[in-house]
Amino acid sequence: MRRAAMICVALLLSTGGCGPVTAERPAPPAAVVQVWPAFDSKRARPDRRLVVKARGGTLRQVLAYAAGEHIPGKLDASRTTWRSDWTLKPGTEHTVTATAATPTGPSTVAMGRFRTRAATSTFKVASVAPAPGETVGVGMPIIIDFDGPIRDKAAVERALEVKTARPVEGAWHWTSDTQAIYRTRRFWPARQQVTFTAHLAGVRQGPGTYGTADTSLTFTVGRRQTSTIDTETHRMTVHRDGRVAQRMLISAGMATTYEYTTTSGVHLTMDKGNPVRMVSPGRSKGEPGFYDLMIGHAVRISNSGEYVHAKDNVWAQGRANVSHGCINARPDQAAWFYEGSLRGDPVVITGTDRELEWNNGWGFWQLPWDEWRRGSALLGPASSR
Repeated sequence: MRRAAMICVALLLSTGGCGPVTAERPAPPAAVVQVWPAFDSKRARPDRRLVVKARGGTLRQVLAYAAGEHIPGKLDASRTTWRSDWTLKPGTEHTVTATAATPTGPSTVAMGRFRTRAATSTFKVASVAPAPGETVGVGMPIIIDFDGPIRDKAAVERALEVKTARPVEGAWHWTSDTQAIYRTRRFWPARQQVTFTAHLAGVRQGPGTYGTADTSLTFTVGRRQTSTIDTETHRMTVHRDGRVAQRMLISAGMATTYEYTTTSGVHLTMDKGNPVRMVSPGRSKGEPGFYDLMIGHAVRISNSGEYVHAKDNVWAQGRANVSHGCINARPDQAAWFYEGSLRGDPVVITGTDRELEWNNGWGFWQLPWDEWRRGSALLGPASSR
């Protein structure tokens, strides 16, 4: 008994008691946050976007700013990777705060900043149609002109965003190195807003050449108005929202020469004027067929001099084609059409042997959909090279 008591005293001194001993558990590991471009970078590439990843946990929040402006981005399904939606603004300081956590461990907060490299040369949008806030017809394209030739069309096209209230299928088509045009597969659904944004800040379209600013505008698709013109029966019918709004007797091109032949095909109204000066093409004053006239209530439908306009020659309207290529109608009905027309209203003409070229004015609907898509840098043949 004496020996047993001495052993117990020894244990008390060494362990603080004769009860069971419990080992201390290690703290659960914390999540690790990784950021690209790396914090404190001075010349980060703007076109690589911003990426934040969590290792050993999930991301709870990512806040990113470029010179104080919020950078939008999205988490993946696993919530372990966040990417900025678009490229980064060149020559700009960016700040990032990212929070990650494990189910049982502590949160990890990573905070830092980096700077993107400046652009050696820049490019931007020079002009856009429609105009901001404009109400347009259901056939209206989006036409972008850039301030210089675009070398990497795929990179630029990838940055062009069209958002609609109702889903549409559409595609971009490059008509030149400086122009891209967006057309829907079918006419826009009527009465909705459309927002176009060129997210060009940070897009690299050539060595050292970056976009430095985004361009955005919102326009409205108005009522659905389509017009059909039959040059053989000399009739024009205007439908608005599925109902006949106006029937008009017309006279079309006399077709004695190529330029005096009205083009058949899907036209779009492009602009209008009251009056518009019209001069005979390829003829000088004093030559046969020369004219120089001011014409009222004229709505342009091509680049080859075609308008729907007023003319007081009711003897021909509904009976004969006697114009120099335009569609003319009774002055009061032409005024009605003029007042109610929006840019982008379809005007479909039939009955002549001169086809509207797809690049004559806004004849873009002349191209079949598959052919239109082939003009895209992302969807066309060049995209698979």
